[in-house]
This record gives sequence, C-alpha cells and structure tokens, in this order.
Amino acid sequence: MYEPPLHRNENLPELHALIKERVFGLLISKGAEGLIANSLPFVLDTAASKLGVLKVHLARANPQWRDLQEQPDALVVFEGHDHYITPSWYATKQETGKVVPTWNYTMVQAKGRAKVMDDAWLGQQILELTQALEQRREQPWAVGDAPADFIAMLRRAIVGLEIEILDIRGKWKTSQNRNAADRAGVISGLDALGDEDSRAMAGIVRETGRD
Repeated sequence: MYEPPLHRNENLPELHALIKERVFGLLISKGAEGLIANSLPFVLDTAASKLGVLKVHLARANPQWRDLQEQPDALVVFEGHDHYITPSWYATKQETGKVVPTWNYTMVQAKGRAKVMDDAWLGQQILELTQALEQRREQPWAVGDAPADFIAMLRRAIVGLEIEILDIRGKWKTSQNRNAADRAGVISGLDALGDEDSRAMAGIVRETGRD
C-alpha cells in the first residue's frame, strides 16, 4: 500500500493490537480465475513466529482454499477505525480557507504463505476464535455448549488455513500533517459527535499528533 513516511507505523505491538481488536480481515489471493477476496475472522498467534501467525477457517465449498494450495501467497487486510474529517474543524479554514475534506483511518496489511491444516489444528482454531470473541460477554458461549455430533458435522464443512506473516505494514493516517491548532479542532469536532467511532478516532489523533 501507499505509505508516506509520516503515516507509516512500524510498531509491531500496535499492529498486532489492531489485528486482535479488528479480527474481521479481508483475505486476498490469486487463483485460476484471477483475484479473489473473502472477509473472515482471524486469530493472531504473536508467539508462533517473528511477525506472528494468522489462523482462519473458511467454508469447504469456498474455492479460495484450493487456489491457495496452488498459489499460497496471501494478503490479509485489517481495517481499524476510520472517520470523515470535515475542513470546517480546522483553524486554518478561518485563517486562509485553504483546506479540503479528508478521511482519517488506521490499517494493517499482512502478507504470507497459506497452508491447509489438519483436523486437530482446526478444532483448536475454532476454540481459540470462540474464546477470543466470547470473552467480552458476561456469559460467554463455549463450543462445548453445542452437541458434539452437531459440531463434528459443521467441522466437516470447513477448512483451516495458517498464514505465517512474512511482511506486515501499518498505516495510521490520522491528521499528522496538520498543525497543532488544526488537530485540536479535529479532536474537538470528533468528540462533539459523541458516538463510539468518533471518540475512538479522536483518541488516535491525540496519540499520534506531532509538530
């Protein structure tokens, strides 16, 4: 992806944190019919390799996993928080009027080589994914809550993939190119909107601001 130095994030723990927070990634690969992309929930194992390992499962009827057996190169895109930024929030608008709208966002892109995994691995991936997502609930659902024969039937209909991350890039486009007064206006404008996404982006602008 296009990465101006000002927006490049090379902090691996921060990149991993975004993946763990925004687990629903876009798996992109090339097969017999060209490019194919599917949105899927991933588990990230940060200890499995230098840059981490992504674990995912998809429907057996989905042709992407067969394509990946032939051409295993894969790109996974994780989109973080994003928000429209109106130029009306900039102090510069009042001073010169030389401002235009833009979009703030955070993103991680991970490249690696996918391999199809066995049934024991698949069972563990299902447990890890369920625990990661259900732990946020007061009364988390567990795989064992469903009948074993039902789970076994569903497992036969899916395929597991493991992708060792060989290259990972982060982009935080969060008003770093604006002066302090403009960034303060962006933060104030986002906070005033009051919704969760706006507050999240306001916090990121605070953290990444610089002169």
